[in-house]
Amino acid sequence: MQRLYDFFRRHPTGVDSFWALLLFGLGGIWLVQAPNGTVQFVVGTVTVVGLCTVVALRRRWPEYMLLVAVGCGVLQVAGNVDVHPPDFAMLVIIYTAAADGKRWASRLALVCGLLAPTINKLRWPHSAATGWQGVVAVVFVTVPFVLAWVLGDSVRTRRAYWAQLQERADRLEKEREAQARMAVAAERARIARELHDVVAHNVSVMVVQADGAAYVLDGSPEQAKQALETISGTGRQALAEMRRLLGVLRTEEAGEGGEYVPQPDVEQINDLVEQVRTAGMPVDFQVEGAPRPLPSGVELTAYRIVQEALTNTRKHGGPNVGASVRLTFFDDGLGLLVEDDGRGAQHELYEEGGADGMGHGLIGMRERVGMVGGTLDAGPRPGGGFRISALLPLKAGR
Repeated sequence: MQRLYDFFRRHPTGVDSFWALLLFGLGGIWLVQAPNGTVQFVVGTVTVVGLCTVVALRRRWPEYMLLVAVGCGVLQVAGNVDVHPPDFAMLVIIYTAAADGKRWASRLALVCGLLAPTINKLRWPHSAATGWQGVVAVVFVTVPFVLAWVLGDSVRTRRAYWAQLQERADRLEKEREAQARMAVAAERARIARELHDVVAHNVSVMVVQADGAAYVLDGSPEQAKQALETISGTGRQALAEMRRLLGVLRTEEAGEGGEYVPQPDVEQINDLVEQVRTAGMPVDFQVEGAPRPLPSGVELTAYRIVQEALTNTRKHGGPNVGASVRLTFFDDGLGLLVEDDGRGAQHELYEEGGADGMGHGLIGMRERVGMVGGTLDAGPRPGGGFRISALLPLKAGR
């Protein structure tokens, strides 16, 4: 049964043509019995054929078929051809024009439906229905035409409503896909910043220690051994952080008992400074104000800024460079100041972000600070060296 229904939906003109043939058969029987005179027979034949054609093609060309039906009605009145079975097509085309036709066709169908019974009563009056009885008869005959138009207009409204719902659903689906893509891009950018910070800092420490170990390997094996142990510890720390970061890309494994280290916070900045000191660079570390717990995003941002700043000092500060790190706890935020007395960085590193991968650390700093609603200033110091200053509010600005 469902297949038959689907077939009918796929071939609407074929279904309408079947009903048109059935209506044409009834019209043919009427033609044999009713018309008197050649003119009436010819006019009756034309109207029967025309109205059957209206039924067959109503869904393909509703506006044109409405005009054909109107023409058949006018011809029927002019030729004095009384009501016949194919006139049922009038109701059908009124419904179709209201449901599928353009707005002007729908309005024209309503007007014709309202006028047709009155014109019929005036053209072919019956002695049995006069006065108020005739008015009541016209009203009763008008009702089916009005109902046909109302039903068609209701179908049009329902289709428009469902089309609007479908359009809204499609738009929401596209918006969800766009938001998902944006979330993926943001997460990839965050992971890229984290990986950059982890790799740049820890690898730079390992390189410095490896160079030092190679230098003192023959003359001072104990110092070389200590440097190798530092390299080993730094490498393990880098691997632990990378596992934590890559864990977000393997959520199904994280749910199977995978353990990841917690995100770095402000308290671990002291360990970071000690690690840099162990690598051979003197760092002065000071904390001002009353330390207190901060939002996790602010703590991670502060740690990464200090980490990246010290990494840049080792990379670009030159030999015998020293640095200072100052954390200041305010009532409404956290201040960071990292300075070094080296030769500073190239101009393009802090202005344009650099080329060939240079300057991405500072870009990451600005992005991190912007995400928590803070401000960052980076550039050369007036007396030489490089300076990074950041202010991280406890609450993101609106």
